[in-house]
Formats: sequence, C-alpha cells, structure tokens
Amino acid sequence: MLRIAIVGATGAVGRECLALLDGGIVPVEQVVPVGSARSLGRDLRAELELSLPMTELVTLDGLDPRDLDVAVFSAGAEVSTREAERLASAGVLVVDNSSAFRMRPDVPLAVPQVNPGVLDDRPGSNLVANPNCSTIQLVRALSPLHQLAGLESVVVATYQAASGGGVRGLRELADGSRAVLDDPRWQGAPGGRFGQPLAFNVVPEIGLQDESGFTHEERKLVREPRRILGLPDLRVSATAVRVPVFDCHSEAVHVRLREPVTTASVEEALAATAGLRVYRQSQNPSYPMPRTVFAGPEDRARVHVGRIRVDPEDDRAAALWVVADNLWVGAALNALQIVELALKNGWLG
Repeated sequence: MLRIAIVGATGAVGRECLALLDGGIVPVEQVVPVGSARSLGRDLRAELELSLPMTELVTLDGLDPRDLDVAVFSAGAEVSTREAERLASAGVLVVDNSSAFRMRPDVPLAVPQVNPGVLDDRPGSNLVANPNCSTIQLVRALSPLHQLAGLESVVVATYQAASGGGVRGLRELADGSRAVLDDPRWQGAPGGRFGQPLAFNVVPEIGLQDESGFTHEERKLVREPRRILGLPDLRVSATAVRVPVFDCHSEAVHVRLREPVTTASVEEALAATAGLRVYRQSQNPSYPMPRTVFAGPEDRARVHVGRIRVDPEDDRAAALWVVADNLWVGAALNALQIVELALKNGWLG
C-alpha cells in the first residue's frame, strides 16, 4: 500500500491522476493532493466524487517527504526543477510529467509498454521522467513497426488538443468558441495559453521557436523517441500544431522502414501489440477520431491507429493516423503505470 502525493492535483493531469487512483490502478494507503496556496481549503475528494483515502490539500512547503513513498509531479517544469529533487533526495520516488529531467542520463525516460527495462532497477536519482504526451502515443505505435521491419526515418505532424494547455487551455477554447458563435467576425487577441486564439482556428506553433524555426514541442518529438526506442541516430522530423479540439491528440505519421512490408503485415504487427486498437482498411470508418476515443475509459486507456497504408510505389514506406487521450495515455496513465511497474519489479513499497 502506497503513500502517494499528486503535485498539481487541481490541474487537468492531476485530476486525472486522482481519478485513476480512485479506480484502483495501484494500491494506496494515503493520497496527498498538493496545490498552490490559492487552492488551500478545496475538498477535491468531494469535488471529484472520489472514495480515496485523501488528506486535505497542502502546498509543497507543507509536504513532508517522510510521509511519502511516491510523488507524481504535474505542475510544470519550473516547479519540478525547484522541488522534485528535494523530495527525491529524501528517498521519495518522483515521477515527473514535465520536461525538466527527460534528457538527463541518470533519469529513466519511461513508457512501460515500450522500454520497461529502464525500470528493472530503482534509479539512483529517485527520479523517473514521463515523456511528452505526443511522444508517448507516437513511440507506442512506432515500436511494433521497428520490431517488424526496422525504423529508418519518421515524419510526424501532430494535431494537439486544447487539454494539452491544461484547465486554462480548455477554458480559453470554450470561451472563444462561444464568442465566435455569437459573432463570426470575432478575432480575439494574440496571447493567452496558445499564443493565438484557438477557437475555429489552427495554430502551427506549440512553444517558442528556436533559431532554426523549430519549436520546443517539435524538438521534444525529435529527441525523446530516439532515447525511448534506443535509436540515437533515428531521423525524425516533426511539425506540432494546436487544433480546436478539447481532448485527445492526433498524429499523421509517415515512416521509412529498413525492410519491405505490406499493409496487412503492418496491421497485424500493430494489432498484436497490447494496448493498441487497430482500425483496418476493411472497417468503416478505418480511422479513430478524438471524440470517439474520449467516449469511454476503455478507449481512453488505449492508443488508436488507423488509416494504415503502405505506399504502392515504395514498399518500405508506411503511413498511420494515431489518436490517444493526452491526459491519460500521454500523462496521468503513463505516470501511474510507471508506479505500477516499479511495484511489480519489487523496488517500491
């Protein structure tokens, strides 16, 4: 039975962590919700209708590491950089959802379905990094293709939902959508959570651009799959786009393989992979969509792959359409599956 803190408990990912814990994903003795000072006094157990053994919400300053086994951080890189190592140095296993530690050699970057071996032993740093939300669904679709025929290169365009911008991002999309429906000429103003108004719009920029014109999000999509898949020389090109969808990220993925394949062999390799739902060419529709993926917990916990096709002029080139719930698969669920695997491996609890 674990004593676990959820840092950023009032945010979009934190609330999903609490809901998944309430569903019994790992056995808990006590759950400590952690938020900012302005959230003190909120009763998250009642707000979210949970039956968890929860304490009152506390701030990080009031969090005693001696009372914890695990802390899941979902409060952004700045908070993680400032506070996560303090808890880790006190013996708490920290699973961090931010970008703060993902490329540190002493911190495993883990997707349990893809590279579980990085969690065979407890890291000396007491830190485990959760990858970027778009990276997780991408590598879960790429891994069986690499096992089938070897990956040579990847080109991916992401279509990322407003929930990737947290509670504030969801609110901005809802408010902006109402404004446009009331007045189709409404333009809004630059700024806000997405840099530009998102309602009835498409914003081809997530994060700040570097000197080469690539954004921080796109750089993560290049670096992280290489590390998780153990392919440091894999060629990856990414374009990250924010779209006016509330939940679930989508990706158009084009791969170049080392060996020839057929559409049927790609479908079979994906269908044989636990946690993937495959939409075959023979199905109608032959593709997943964010609204249907978000409809129920069974589908929210899966990576969905459709529009599977091999180029008729190049049997080493394949294309996929990948959809997953960014708050579950891309964040809360992956973080708690890391905790689950640590328990299974016997080095936690």
